[in-house]
Parts: sequence; structure tokens; C-alpha cells
Amino acid sequence: MTVDGWGRRGVALGARLDRTQRRHRGLGFVIAVLYKFADDQGGYLAALITFYAFLSLFPLLLLLTTGLGFVLHGHHHLQEQLVSSALGQFPIIGDQLRDDVQALKGSGTAVAVGVVGAIFGSLGVARAIGNALDTVWAVPRRSRPNPFFARLRSLSLIGLLGLGLIMTTVLSTVTTGASAFGRLAAGLQVLAVVIAILGNTGLILVAFTVLTARSVRVMEVLPGAVFAAAGWQAVQILGGYYIAHQLRGSTQVYGLFGLVLGLMTWLYFLAVMIVIAMEINAVWVGRLFPRALLTPFLDQVDLTDSDRRAYTSYAQAEQFKSYQRVDVTFTDQPGGGRRPQDASTPQDGIVRPDVGRPGDADGT
Repeated sequence: MTVDGWGRRGVALGARLDRTQRRHRGLGFVIAVLYKFADDQGGYLAALITFYAFLSLFPLLLLLTTGLGFVLHGHHHLQEQLVSSALGQFPIIGDQLRDDVQALKGSGTAVAVGVVGAIFGSLGVARAIGNALDTVWAVPRRSRPNPFFARLRSLSLIGLLGLGLIMTTVLSTVTTGASAFGRLAAGLQVLAVVIAILGNTGLILVAFTVLTARSVRVMEVLPGAVFAAAGWQAVQILGGYYIAHQLRGSTQVYGLFGLVLGLMTWLYFLAVMIVIAMEINAVWVGRLFPRALLTPFLDQVDLTDSDRRAYTSYAQAEQFKSYQRVDVTFTDQPGGGRRPQDASTPQDGIVRPDVGRPGDADGT
């Protein structure tokens, strides 16, 4: 068969697969989430979250141990239990971190300065998550918060981490003591996992609502929050299994390099899970499915209405000023006549941004 023949068969096969995924809503939704993850450069968003999470981890742990030293003064055992519960979220490197993180000590002024510095340093991961949310929701740049207000809003993340710490401490106590109940031990451990997923879902719901400039309802972000909470728990379980069967003693061999590499890998997996959860919400709320199957590979593709809505939102997200005007047009078919697609038409489902005075030089 000639090259042209193989090319025609490939195009025909692609067309059949495209029709199949458009007919099946579940398959079309999954493909749309993956495509939007690629459109938003989700891997880079996850890498940014990973970087700032790595920089924020030690200031947060420092802030935790210092705060527990003041609040639970004289209850050393309870302090250790809370810190161990927090580090238990990192099964690959938790044991090594437990020996290295110490509370701030010294004069009151030095401790105050250290606490303020730890809080400021820990806000980076909240800003990275907020930036990812605004990107995924295609929030226009003019509507995103300024750097000062964004950092104030990010303070809520510290409160969420505190609630999560209390929850994980209680659940770890239940899991540890489950063996004393004999036959009920397995049931109690499963119940602890279910409660952990429900608790993490609530915390992620608050984070997805607070850390974005877009006004969202609880039901709009619930699917992604459930996915992220379940994914977090799955990564925890798989990480514990992997370290127990594959990485036993490896940290002693590789030392500090193994600690840093394991931590970065762990954080990146979690960040990817969180970004995918954001994309699930955006695709579901915006009805951005099904997408044309070949859009990542070919330019001449018959776009779906979901493709048009997605590409329109990407363009409008670049609006820097309220008097800046962004118009998006498409053609009916590849190579066909031009048909204007007003960004404010109901079929696009996107409100047209405010425009400036007629004749403004930068209003186009």
C-alpha cells in the first residue's frame, strides 16, 4: 500500500474514533479533561506548585513545631504525636524529616521574626495553587488579585492545614489502635480511610473556593475535590507500600540526595493530582466536552462547540484591562468561509468583557 493509502486509512480511523468519543459522554469527558490539561500546560502548573511546596514545606513545619511549643507547653508527648501525624503524610521521607525539624528558640523578638518569616515563606504554595486555579478557570488577568491581596487571601491555607493536621492525628490514632479490636480491626481501618477522604474533600472544597478569583459554588467544585481527596489517599497508600517493599534502606544509601529526590517526586505526583482535579471542575462546569479528537495534532479540524468555548475562554483570559476588547472568530469548516463568533453569544456561554470608548487605540 502506498503512503497516500496509509494516510487515508489513518484519517478514516481517526474520524471513526472521533465519532465514537463524541457519542460516549464518559469517554468524551475524560479526553476533554486531558486536552484541557495540555492546553493549560498543566504539567508546568504542577511543577510550579511542586517548587513552591518544596520551599514552603520546611517553613510550615518550623511554624508548626514552634506553635505547638507555645500552645501545648508541658505536653511533649502530644506535640510529638501531632508532628508525627503531619510528617506521616510523606511516607517516603517522613522519618528523615522528623529528626531534622526543630522549633524556633531564643528571645521573643527572634522567635517573632522567625514566625513572620515562616508565614511569608509558606505562602508561596498557596499563591501557586491560586494561580493554577485562575488559569484553569480562564479568569481574565484584569480580574486576578494584586500580589498583596493574594498573599493575604493565601493565609487561609495555613488554617486549612491546621484543620487537616487535627483530622489526620485523630485518624492515625484510630488506625494505630485498631489492632486491639481483633476482627473489627480491618473494618476500623477502612472506616478511617473513608473518613479521611471525606475530611480531605471538605478541606479541598474550601481551598478551591477561597484561592481563586472566580466565584464558584460548592457543587461546581465538588467533583474535583472528591477526585483530589481520593487521589491523595491513593498516593498515600501506594507510597507506603512502595517504601515498605522497594525503598527499604535506600535513604541510608543515597543520603540527602535520596531525601530531596523522593520529596520532589512525591510533591509532583500530588500536584498533578490537584491540577487534574481543577480541570475536572472546569470542564464539567463549562461543558467543555466533547472535544475534537485531532485538535492537538492537526490544524485543519472541524471544531466542536466545546472547542470553540474553550479557545474563546483562553483568548479572553488574556484581557489585562477593563477597557481592552477581545473578539474571537472561527470558520464554519476547515478552509471554509469565515463566520464571526461573538464571545457574548449564548452558544459560547461566555460573557463578553467590558469595552472601552469607541475609537480607543488599544481597545481592540
